[in-house]
Amino acid sequence: MSPLFRAAFAFLVLCLPARAGDKVVFAANWLAEAEHGGFYQALADGTYARYGLDVTILPGGPQKNNRLLLAAGKADFYMGDNLIGQFSALAENVPIVTVAAIFQKDPLVFMSHPGAGLDRFEDLPNAKAFVGLATLTTVWPWMERKWGFKRANVASYNYNSAPFIADRNAIQQGYATSEPFVIAREGGFKPNVFLLADYGYETYSTTIETGRDLLEKNPDRVRRFVEASILGWVHYLHGDNREANELIKRENPDLNDAQIAFSIAQMKGFGIVESGDALTLGIGAMDKQRIERHYRDMAAAGAAPAGLDVGRGFDFRFVNKRLGLEGQSRN
Repeated sequence: MSPLFRAAFAFLVLCLPARAGDKVVFAANWLAEAEHGGFYQALADGTYARYGLDVTILPGGPQKNNRLLLAAGKADFYMGDNLIGQFSALAENVPIVTVAAIFQKDPLVFMSHPGAGLDRFEDLPNAKAFVGLATLTTVWPWMERKWGFKRANVASYNYNSAPFIADRNAIQQGYATSEPFVIAREGGFKPNVFLLADYGYETYSTTIETGRDLLEKNPDRVRRFVEASILGWVHYLHGDNREANELIKRENPDLNDAQIAFSIAQMKGFGIVESGDALTLGIGAMDKQRIERHYRDMAAAGAAPAGLDVGRGFDFRFVNKRLGLEGQSRN
């Protein structure tokens, strides 16, 4: 899509008449950040309001489990981390359904020091690895099975990169949009960055989940929230995102403009939001075969319960409609 068309499209959205808003609570999975930018964009530029929604975004954080708010009926939507949460909900008969996948690629990465013999992904399995607990119980089993990583090499990662910075022979997990920026600033070097999505880790990320009750009783509200969020992401990545970034910094004062700019550049550079099916079907796209393939990989690795009917956990009615791609031409 050309920049001119994106700008014109965003302008048309902003010119739509506002509607009285249905109150909606959207629970995020982490503190406000650029990785949530499209949602804040839809709030800041009035897209949610023009879709008849009065949206409140509840930031998450290290001491919060906002997903419980959705399960308890105290939130209408939740920002899912990846598909493991949906698989777990199915296994536990929690009535949660995924209705969109904003990130086509999970931003999870492993990083290494350049010039230390760890410059290829194939070099990493034998290195000491700083890994967080959540990754150790979900992604790491897949890494062991697929690539030969070893549990014996794992050291605890507590979101402090100092041990990795000090050890040239180690690798560390992180997010493409965050930790490389911190390491360059604090360690004085640019790490090698290996996005697991580019090595076969097929999960979607930053999903939109909702309760089955809302989905059955008010699918139009679900549609409006999903579509407005998609348009928010179109405008955040390709339009004027200054007001959204001000909202993000207000919610999370620890962020600065340099970190936000880095995160946006990484999302674009790695194709986190716009790659794969999203290029032809629009942001938020989901593919049933990909989900089933990823589930089989996770179940085979012991990172997801076996025997699930994963189709029950996904509703494709609100995505794959080329929203935001109208008028697009490709070479």
